[in-house]
Amino acid sequence: MTPRREIARIAVPVSLEFVIMLVMNFVNQVIVGGLGTVAIAAVGFANSLGFILFVTVGAVGASTAILAARAFGSGKRDDMDATVTTAISLAIAIAAPFVLAAFLWTLQVLELAGASPEVAAEGSSYFRISILAMIPGIVAAVLSGLMRSTGFPKVPMYVTVVTVVLDSVIAYSLVYGVGPLPKLGVLGAGIAVLTANALKLIVLGYLAFGRLDLVSWHFPRHRHSVRTIVRPLIVLAIPLGITELFWTLGIFLYNVIFQRLGNDSLAAAQIVATLEGVFIVGSVGLMSASTALIGKAIGEGDAPAARAWISRVGRAGLVTGVVFGGIYALSALAIPVLFTEVSDEVIRVATIGIVINGIIQAVKVRNMIVGAGVLPSGNDVKGVILGDVFSTFVVGLPLALFLGLSTPLLAIGIFLARVVEEVVKLGIFSWRQSRVNWDALAAEHGAVTV
Repeated sequence: MTPRREIARIAVPVSLEFVIMLVMNFVNQVIVGGLGTVAIAAVGFANSLGFILFVTVGAVGASTAILAARAFGSGKRDDMDATVTTAISLAIAIAAPFVLAAFLWTLQVLELAGASPEVAAEGSSYFRISILAMIPGIVAAVLSGLMRSTGFPKVPMYVTVVTVVLDSVIAYSLVYGVGPLPKLGVLGAGIAVLTANALKLIVLGYLAFGRLDLVSWHFPRHRHSVRTIVRPLIVLAIPLGITELFWTLGIFLYNVIFQRLGNDSLAAAQIVATLEGVFIVGSVGLMSASTALIGKAIGEGDAPAARAWISRVGRAGLVTGVVFGGIYALSALAIPVLFTEVSDEVIRVATIGIVINGIIQAVKVRNMIVGAGVLPSGNDVKGVILGDVFSTFVVGLPLALFLGLSTPLLAIGIFLARVVEEVVKLGIFSWRQSRVNWDALAAEHGAVTV
């Protein structure tokens, strides 16, 4: 199999999976958009808050994918079993207290996070139910990463297609009360998210532990496994979790700044972000491809192969970033047609924001591949933290506060601040990548220690 086909074998199914998922998420946003501007802002704000927990704890899944790829490359099935079992247990233990707190004090959490009274009141019922979907969603993400690292990248795609279509059908039926079903508004959208995530976990769990026999459920059996399995998982997961926390917290704080400008600006930002996700995930499979292929090469002790995969995936990312970024920018023409129940100001801000983000998408794709694939595979999670924290909290957010709240640019200034953030992050990630010693890492030849 040629290198291009090897990359495509992993990247295309993963990208299709996420494209389909985010297309349906955008469809759900259009569905909720029929309820008005406040409904869009409320659901988007609640999602951005829940996203912090999902992505932060989801770092356990990213660590699992890296270590599973190394174990798979070196033929260590027992290590892979113990890694997945430990990862799932750890993810549930971390997420459960936060999910419970958000469920019990939903309105207070939204208000404390900075939502306006209208947004908090409208989004509380949705957030209370959708936050319960975090635990099955996080475990499903761990199993999806396992499958991509062990030669079954299409399986999560098929399961996702079925569950996200079901999500949209249930959402529309319950939001507007189709047939005998009650009209629940945004609460119906939350029920749909929970149902889809639970079903996805059931199917993936059956396939991973049963039908495909990819992994067995057991914890490390020997004392030395703490050093070779549990410790590497935690050592990778904690820094990745920290960087994901800062990244998602940065996204959330941008939404808080948009909220300071009013519900129209927040609603426009949610439209821009959701639609951008549809196109940027056209390249997300390259991140998974880099993790699987680099990890397998390291597991085989082949440093030149690891470097070759980095170069090939990087070139593919440039192409997809330019192509999908251009299509995304053109999609701004459809906003007035899709969102007929929002104000002209929402349409104007969303249109400009889409064009700005479309132009910079190739840079974002590069950062995604290096920051979430290459550097973690090279054990340089410190570089990921440095890039995310400095570019967001030292450069991006202060600039967004100035341009958004102190200049006539307003919401447009916040979009421009995020452009500067991505450029700074690109420089930091490129510098850190040049410092990784792939020869030393590959010298471990199949070891899963960090």
